[in-house]
Amino acid sequence: MRFDLNIRPVFFVIALCAVIQLAPAGTVVAQAPRDYMTDDEIELVRDAQDIDQRIDVLTKMIDRRFAVLKIDVGGAAVPSKETSKWGPAPTGTQTELLDDIKRLIEKGIDDIDNTAMHPIDYAADKSRSEKQKAKDAQRFPSAVRNLAAAAKRYEPPLKILSDRTTDEKQKGLILAALDFCDEIIAASTKVPS
Repeated sequence: MRFDLNIRPVFFVIALCAVIQLAPAGTVVAQAPRDYMTDDEIELVRDAQDIDQRIDVLTKMIDRRFAVLKIDVGGAAVPSKETSKWGPAPTGTQTELLDDIKRLIEKGIDDIDNTAMHPIDYAADKSRSEKQKAKDAQRFPSAVRNLAAAAKRYEPPLKILSDRTTDEKQKGLILAALDFCDEIIAASTKVPS
């Protein structure tokens, strides 16, 4: 028995409609993932090409999230003249902001690791003065020390949060952030002064 070629597409369309109707509505439309940086912060990170500037931007971003959570970590506030550059304060639930903090600390580690693996040879740039070259040589150690200083500021409040929270997801995010802080502090002891 042979099938008429005009009938096959009809069976395919009927089968496809049946599958679509049986699929739960929640699986068809997925929620877009939340970005851990605001649009203004993304631009600031893009502009901060030198590692020491990049780490300073990332630590301010972390400080802003702690400020939204009403947790004082001793970070410098964004100066009022720079408020428009930074944009509105980040928003989100406590869990989302803790996830942002963890991811920003991890980004700082990744950026430091990337710079260590692919150092920029500033000395080869003939347009840079000797003073600039001397400053450039200190960018990496300065970035590591600044990130370690921030990690030391973040540890006490994170430990308090870890002890107080009963939410398992939040506890996991806090413990991961604490592990990253420990990793940063340990690595900073190996950087020459």
